[in-house]
Amino acid sequence: MTTTAAQHTPAPGTGSQRPGALPLPERAAEALVLVGGLGTVVSAFMSWTWTSDFPGDLTVYGYPAGLQIITLVAGALTVLFGLARRHTRGLGWLNPARSANPVFLAALAAFTVTWFSALAIAIDLGGLVNLDPGAYVAAVAGLIALLGALGLPHENTGVKAYFTKADHIPRAALPAPWAQRVIITLCAALALVAFSYGIGIDDDDSETFIGFALLVIFAAWALNAAGLFERFSELNGRHKGFATGMAFLAAVAFPFTQADDHNANLGVNILIFGTVALGLNIVVGLTGLLDLGYVAFLGVGAYAAALVSGSQYSSIHIQFPFWAAALTGMAASLVFGVLIGAPTLRLRGDYLAIVTLGFGEIFRIAVNNLDGSSGPDVTNGPNGISNIPDLNLFGFDFGNAHDLGGFTIGRFANYFFLMLLFTAIVVFVFKRAADSRIGRSWVAIREDETAATAMGINGFRVKLIAFALGATLAGLAGTVSAHVTYSVVPTPYQFAGAAPPNSAFLLAAVVLGGMGTVGGPILGAVLLYLIPEKLGFLQNYELLAFGIALILLMRFRPEGIIPNRRRQLEFHETGQLDVPEDGLPAGTVGVTKAEA
Repeated sequence: MTTTAAQHTPAPGTGSQRPGALPLPERAAEALVLVGGLGTVVSAFMSWTWTSDFPGDLTVYGYPAGLQIITLVAGALTVLFGLARRHTRGLGWLNPARSANPVFLAALAAFTVTWFSALAIAIDLGGLVNLDPGAYVAAVAGLIALLGALGLPHENTGVKAYFTKADHIPRAALPAPWAQRVIITLCAALALVAFSYGIGIDDDDSETFIGFALLVIFAAWALNAAGLFERFSELNGRHKGFATGMAFLAAVAFPFTQADDHNANLGVNILIFGTVALGLNIVVGLTGLLDLGYVAFLGVGAYAAALVSGSQYSSIHIQFPFWAAALTGMAASLVFGVLIGAPTLRLRGDYLAIVTLGFGEIFRIAVNNLDGSSGPDVTNGPNGISNIPDLNLFGFDFGNAHDLGGFTIGRFANYFFLMLLFTAIVVFVFKRAADSRIGRSWVAIREDETAATAMGINGFRVKLIAFALGATLAGLAGTVSAHVTYSVVPTPYQFAGAAPPNSAFLLAAVVLGGMGTVGGPILGAVLLYLIPEKLGFLQNYELLAFGIALILLMRFRPEGIIPNRRRQLEFHETGQLDVPEDGLPAGTVGVTKAEA
């Protein structure tokens, strides 16, 4: 095929010229990025403060800890992206477009973490006099890296250009299938390490968690700007079963990485939150029904399981085996889902939202009054049903610690494994339902109910199935929640105000993570549960911070963190996505040209 000179002309700002041919200012900027990144790495091995009163003990030379470890990672990432832009052999995959955007975002991560650390030390300990040389070196090195990144040419002009993906990301050939599986495995291991480190940060060490959050945000942004997330999505699309299996194995390995069983407690509550959010995703994400009282179905399952748990505070004094209790909770939630859905699902939009909000409040008030005084003695009123015994399956007592291969598995780790199994079942049900004929009917109803009905879809029946299935999955999670917390009380089952999961946070987890996806609600549950847990100083301003985060997300990424491709195309113009000549976004799997 004949080529023209234009085909060999590099895209402006992509850095695709040979390093020796670069203009002097650009070479100087690249050198500043590398010097700043290396300086940031070196500073992590120096003392940052003279006293161990600051969390993490940053007083030791040669042994990074706390914020120093986070700074080390940020500096290393800056160096790697800087070298990748210089055509360094073996690093071309990290920045295939040779774009300055991921370099800038990595340098911004280093700058943000180092300057936050220095300011936190000065504020917490009472002045700059408490900073050791390492803190000054880190701050100066982070600033040098950022200034160098700002000096690199970008594809477009304006501030927004520094935060967007490169316009021209080459579609490099994929490696061999075995190498693709290795990459998926390494990514799962990296995700496990990052999650284990974040959840393992002490609750009173909010400074370290903030630094960790800043690193994760900007590092993920840099990887996305380099096009690596799309490449990884493409690999997952080619090896769906293997990728799902590796994600499950990484989750199984989590309790073995934690010395404190309290972290396993956080893990099991996140799984409960994420599982319920997945059930709500069927109603909201796939079917497009706004349900503001969904947490009530979690409460129905929890109360049903508590009533048949054998607790001395149960009004019926019956003890079912767990499999029967789980079925009881699911059946109770299913019945309530059908009873509530049958008369209300003929409503649409805001009217349906108001009715479901009312149902959620009615449930909470009802269980609060069924105390033998205001009403029949069923739920023990505000005191709830306590002293729920631990599960015992096939002789395995979930309340006791067990030794396994040299590791001690505590009570919450036992429940974590059980809830992980249930989460896998819910994910399987969600995927099979979404890919089925009924799932396509849900999507049709979401897009245009009038048109779907005109094509022969029974809108009421389809919506009722979605409502009932979502309620059943929430009831399943509720049965485990009742045993994990030892008690069931009415307080958590409200629209907003209490700690998650409540209806507002469940809905936010779906919207924040990405409606219509599997990973989106789970990621949303992780963020909305873990951040308030680790940042205790935000307790009085939790809803304010939550609202600000949602406003920013809706402004800059309305499709969610892990977007569904169809919804992403709805929210953005085609030119805003990396769309090749065939009209499909790069890395798109399972989206037809007609849908694009």
